[in-house]
Amino acid sequence: MKQTTVALTDLYKWTVSEFQQMVTAGIIEEDAHVELLHGQIVQMSPVGKFHAACVSFLNDWLGQQLRSDFIIRVQDPIKMDDHSEPEPDIAVVKRRADFYASHLPGPDDIEFLIEVADSSLQKDQEVKAPLYARFGIKEFWLVDLSKQTLHHYTMPANDAYQQCKTFTLNDQFEHPLLGIVVISKLFPWL
Repeated sequence: MKQTTVALTDLYKWTVSEFQQMVTAGIIEEDAHVELLHGQIVQMSPVGKFHAACVSFLNDWLGQQLRSDFIIRVQDPIKMDDHSEPEPDIAVVKRRADFYASHLPGPDDIEFLIEVADSSLQKDQEVKAPLYARFGIKEFWLVDLSKQTLHHYTMPANDAYQQCKTFTLNDQFEHPLLGIVVISKLFPWL
């Protein structure tokens, strides 16, 4: 029997509009743990207690630091283009009076994104980082729970970040909006 290989480009690409219509029609449950990436409906990793603790810490800390100038969105969708509506763990977006009720935040609205990874590390590095870079997201944080590190991506160009610095528990760095970021604080259970 002859085996047929199907390239990802041969698959049907769902649009954000179609994806939202499936949610509205109940085909995809509103609280389903899926996101639309490159036209494919992708299952998201389950959220464990350390993941939840890290996201809660980030939400609280970023809210205290940035609340007057930005909105901190937690695991809410953003729209990259007509075929990608990812749900990053944290999206720091420009403040709007309607809190994005009229439309989802897009690349021009985003200050930076954060993904917290345990089992999703490979997908976040190989799928989400290039997607965010393609649309010019100027800063992307990837918190690696298993290695207790922060991968700090900047300088997006040509579907990739040109700079990635990895910080460990003993490190800190200066951030233009946040001041000194102490990496060990990202892991509140330690």
